[in-house]
Amino acid sequence: METNDKKGIRRRDVIKGAIGAGGIAAGLSTASNLLFPALAQGERLIPFTDDASEAFSWRPIEPNTTHWQDTREITSFFTGNEEFYLVQHYGQPEIDNDSYRLKVTGMVDNELELSLNDLQAGDVIEQQVGFECGGNSQRLLYGLIGNANWRGTTLSSILSRAGIKEGAKEIVFFAEDVSTEEIRGREVEKAFARSLSIDDAMRSENMLAFEMNGEPLPHYHGKPVRLLVPGWYGVANVKWLKQIHVQDTRYMGRFMGRDYVTLKRTNVGGIERWVENSVTTMNLKSAIVRVIESGGEYRIQGFVLNDGTPLESVEVKIDDGPWQKAQLNPRNTKYSWKLFQYDWANPESGPHTIVSRVTDVNGNVQPTNQQLPEKVSFWEDFGQFPRQVVI
Repeated sequence: METNDKKGIRRRDVIKGAIGAGGIAAGLSTASNLLFPALAQGERLIPFTDDASEAFSWRPIEPNTTHWQDTREITSFFTGNEEFYLVQHYGQPEIDNDSYRLKVTGMVDNELELSLNDLQAGDVIEQQVGFECGGNSQRLLYGLIGNANWRGTTLSSILSRAGIKEGAKEIVFFAEDVSTEEIRGREVEKAFARSLSIDDAMRSENMLAFEMNGEPLPHYHGKPVRLLVPGWYGVANVKWLKQIHVQDTRYMGRFMGRDYVTLKRTNVGGIERWVENSVTTMNLKSAIVRVIESGGEYRIQGFVLNDGTPLESVEVKIDDGPWQKAQLNPRNTKYSWKLFQYDWANPESGPHTIVSRVTDVNGNVQPTNQQLPEKVSFWEDFGQFPRQVVI
């Protein structure tokens, strides 16, 4: 019988092998190149010349700062733990694995207090999930993004074990990271927290993750346990999870009612109104992240993120030409990022504008920036992202 340590080593080896397979599968003309391998001998990146690329800057991972990856340098299907984006709210608490306890409280039949070992012995699943920050933007080349293989226990199994009482409406997920805020002239201590409706929380794919890419969840990513809500923006994936509380009222904390709130103009029953909505499920988005040349052949590569709805197509347009269908990576899964490529045959010398758009099976099409709803807040930037290159 294998020990847990040996099983963990084997799992890490399998995942690292899968990541490395992208590097083995070089060759610009092969479908396996959809894995975004590191550049092979003779391949070169064609630099973007658009304003966003010229203004882009990168910073390494540091305590209590935001980290984004350079999407032009994606080299594998899974994002390494050191490259996966980070956004900090109230610092990065240090939590001891042995003394960690997750409390389930409120409108439940049985309040729970669970150790990390309890969670690891529960209804454990493993799935590929990619997501982005609700504030991801074109000025960062959409670098607040990542795709990883996660392992953890299902949230629904924990909630079922606790038993949700009739009349409950929301479930609040409190983190260990706290900070003092001044609210209307008074200083109060607040924990980072987000909430889900009962129906949203009970989705079978929601998980309390304790492993990331075959390794224990890293400190920066919420060690020892974080919530993972596939198909939602990253703010929902509460790190350093400490308490799950079931209640019959709407939760109105800072990161639900005041921050991560999109203020946009919309039609409400025939009347134009400014409406505020909490950032929740990811909007349908695609972006071109790099152009590769090898032996006079060119390839355009990019990614798609959405709420898990199946895709109908991804298309690429060159200058004022027609939309042309790109290839989707067959390795894409429901909640992973979806990588795509387009073989650019015989491009003319000189400057070009290239852009992608994605359509899902329900007929929703990624809009242009001009078609996005008028809004004041910068949250939920999902318009088409034109890029410029010179051949």
